[in-house]
Amino acid sequence: MASASKKINREILRLSIPNILSNVSVPLLSSVDTFLMGYQASAAAYIGAVGLGSMFFNLMYWGFGFLRMGTTGMTAQAYGRKDDAEITGTFGRGLLVAMGMALVFLLLQIPLESAGVYLMAADESTAPLVSEYFYIRIWAAPAALGLMVFMGWFFGMQNAIYPLILTLVINVTNIILSVILVQQYDMGITGVAWGTVVAQYVGLFSGLALFLWKYGNYAKGLKMKLILQWDSIRHFFIVNRDIFIRTVCMIAAFSFFYNRSSIMGVTMLAINQVFMQYVNWMAYAVDGFAFASESLVGKYEGAKDQLMKKSAIYYSFIWGGGMALLFALFFYVGDIGLLSIFTDDADVLAVGSDFLIWIIIYPILAFASYIWDGVFIGLTASKAMRDTMLLSLIAFVVSYFALQQFENHGLWMAMLAYVTARGILQTIWYFYFMKSDWES
Repeated sequence: MASASKKINREILRLSIPNILSNVSVPLLSSVDTFLMGYQASAAAYIGAVGLGSMFFNLMYWGFGFLRMGTTGMTAQAYGRKDDAEITGTFGRGLLVAMGMALVFLLLQIPLESAGVYLMAADESTAPLVSEYFYIRIWAAPAALGLMVFMGWFFGMQNAIYPLILTLVINVTNIILSVILVQQYDMGITGVAWGTVVAQYVGLFSGLALFLWKYGNYAKGLKMKLILQWDSIRHFFIVNRDIFIRTVCMIAAFSFFYNRSSIMGVTMLAINQVFMQYVNWMAYAVDGFAFASESLVGKYEGAKDQLMKKSAIYYSFIWGGGMALLFALFFYVGDIGLLSIFTDDADVLAVGSDFLIWIIIYPILAFASYIWDGVFIGLTASKAMRDTMLLSLIAFVVSYFALQQFENHGLWMAMLAYVTARGILQTIWYFYFMKSDWES
């Protein structure tokens, strides 16, 4: 048992450390964009606009997060079974769907922009800036969706190094371009938008180069006859349908959060946007262990190794919980300085300190839901992910309307109710509804 524990901890760290380094560079990019906008004239409007614009694309792409998550789970299980044909087919099917959806986004960009501005409740100071940002960044859709497939497939192949390389290439390129375009060429919000577009395509072609370099034998097997096998397509869409519904519920929760923030005014929107940067830092760090559990749980599920699968789940929670506690401590020590890093706006700094308590509590209550997501993805238990998320969204909305008299405090309490409900419901689902999985 001791040797099994050592082995699984080594595997978790081998996969999670590159994942954490990769993941934390993602909110770093958003944080740099927020920082660049925080020192523009009318800083609150620019912070709010880049927050709404970025969140709209994040939410839109999250809706197709199954391109990464479903690809990881199915590839990892095929890897555990040593099924090369399914490994290849899963990659091809994911890439085909990604390019099809990117084309839809490009064709429907005008109604999508109108819907985004409306749903995010952008006011007259932020709406023009959000639109300007949107019509540039939408052209990154093929690269963004294609990269999800590459990332998910690499994770499924137990390769955390390539996603790290890709994420660093994308985000370093993006940050350098954004700083140059905003500070040297005074392009404002269009500068950060173009920085993102160029960086995404640099990442896509880098991913293709890495794939061909290491996995050229799988590239040779990419044939339409294999990709379009009916039973495999049906399984692909059933799993990903449930993940899609689950992700739409997550989109609805965060859209609602930003919608309510925007309605409370540009200052409150800016405060919540800054605090969400820190929440994202925590989430992406803990997700390093969740991504490790996706790969390992999927591999051991495919290999039918129950002991190692359970060990992967247990130790993923230990490591993820420790990371969450570190972030809670960091937020407590950081105090009001967390806001002043991003802006010198007097109104934002004066009001924001009242809400620090919520991001201190958030990591402790939220981490379990991130780890369980990784476990369920590895098991391809997409129905469980869907049902627990639906119930959690209901908990969020009901909590908000019960607490809305407390305004932004009530909004944050509802957000905490949402992530807590997710963790509790996922735990119940695994140990009660999936008994055969943990009793075997």
